Amino acid sequence: MYNTVIFDVDGTLIDTERAVLGSLQKMLKTDYGRVTEIQDLTFVLGIPGSTALPQLGIKDIHKGNERWNYFMKDFFSSIEVFNGISDVLDTLKRRNIVQGIVTSKTTEELISDFVPFGLMRYLTHTVCANDTEKHKPNPEPILKFLEISGADPATSIYIGDTIYDYECARDAGVDFGLALWGCKNHEHIQTRYKFEKPQDLIKLL
Repeated sequence: MYNTVIFDVDGTLIDTERAVLGSLQKMLKTDYGRVTEIQDLTFVLGIPGSTALPQLGIKDIHKGNERWNYFMKDFFSSIEVFNGISDVLDTLKRRNIVQGIVTSKTTEELISDFVPFGLMRYLTHTVCANDTEKHKPNPEPILKFLEISGADPATSIYIGDTIYDYECARDAGVDFGLALWGCKNHEHIQTRYKFEKPQDLIKLL
């Protein structure tokens, strides 16, 4: 049914929620003297820092992103690959299914936060935030992936954990699977496929 599987990274392949929110909270307190509750920062999950930081009133986006990434290092030990992901990626590779990622991380962030887990060997194509002018929920990142990979949208599926991922896939004409293991408020996302665990993807294919 599908011969190309495209993954989001944060909340889909790796669990970075504690690191992303904790480092942002620490940055806001250290650099701006702002004490912010974690629950008030969850809106940043799934969108690039360049989109999230202006919503927090931060005007120097480049500096804000640099400092956010700096504090991410303090939380790296809390980042984990979701259970079952490695086995799923290995199975897909053995079935000759093309795999790649479309992420809101920049290339620099991908290298520091994701590459150390050794999963890149399964992924043949990558689209990061700095590869497109527009970002999720705009369809441009997935359209860029289809362009560089030559994948047929009719036989491709995007796996993600947020409403932004769903809208990006929908408007790019690609089927979407919701990763419930990393998702919040899944009842508000009306998609054809909802996967309880990574292994459920194998059953679909």
